[in-house]
Amino acid sequence: MVEQAQENSPLSAAVADVANGVALALDGGGGSYALSALLAQDDRVALAAIRVLGADVLAPYALGRAAGGGPDGQSAGGPDGQLVRRALAAYPPGADASDVSRWSYQGLAEATRAFLPDEGTSGYSGTEPAGGGANPADGQPYADRFSYSLSPENAGPAGSPNPANPASPAGSAADAWLRDAPWPKLSHRASQLAALALPGLAPALAAGLAARTEDLARGFVRAVRRRDWLQAAGVGRWLVRAPDVPDSLGLEAGMVYVRRMSGGDPRVALHALAARRFPGGGSR
Repeated sequence: MVEQAQENSPLSAAVADVANGVALALDGGGGSYALSALLAQDDRVALAAIRVLGADVLAPYALGRAAGGGPDGQSAGGPDGQLVRRALAAYPPGADASDVSRWSYQGLAEATRAFLPDEGTSGYSGTEPAGGGANPADGQPYADRFSYSLSPENAGPAGSPNPANPASPAGSAADAWLRDAPWPKLSHRASQLAALALPGLAPALAAGLAARTEDLARGFVRAVRRRDWLQAAGVGRWLVRAPDVPDSLGLEAGMVYVRRMSGGDPRVALHALAARRFPGGGSR
């Protein structure tokens, strides 16, 4: 799903609309942002757009944690929470889904719990996919299958997935790319997972990427030289949260340049504004 937003399609148009709405909210401090006001609630293209953007659809709510701003509070039972749960139920990752799709799915579920808390409940408990709502492999409801936190303690033993979530990409077999992937591949995948660079999400992923700051910096420069503005913005978003970013990279000015050169791409703008709103790490 994450990889399926093609240009000049209804899905790409919906993704652009939502990304623009998120970017405007981040630029203005959250304010009256409402995901449900940007999309038709019963439109499957709209639900697919949520899955493509992942946790970023709730980024304005994260401002409430990071800077005391953000939109007026909603619970997971509010319109935005209901819409996200419908997207999770409509487009769960299949048995052959990529790790990027699985990480994105789990990050969106975790963002719903973190940024749209539902008093008196815990875990994701949305409506189920049409046709039964259970994984055909084991009969386990998707709501239970993905109800866990993206944190280091959720990884299973070496070489195994998370025991609470057999579909999880956690575990050394699936996340070996964090340690071993060549820097171009690392940068490409990091950019695809940039929506997880929100406060409190995927700390194990953030730690793994932070350990390869210099490789990400090389990837950022390569993406800029190739004029791949979306990849550059996504990699840059991880770099602003990483330690020991070389001063010579000129990351802050670089992100401004990337956004300007993207020609108004709303997804690039979203990444650039999120990088500005949710910084971390440091330079040397």
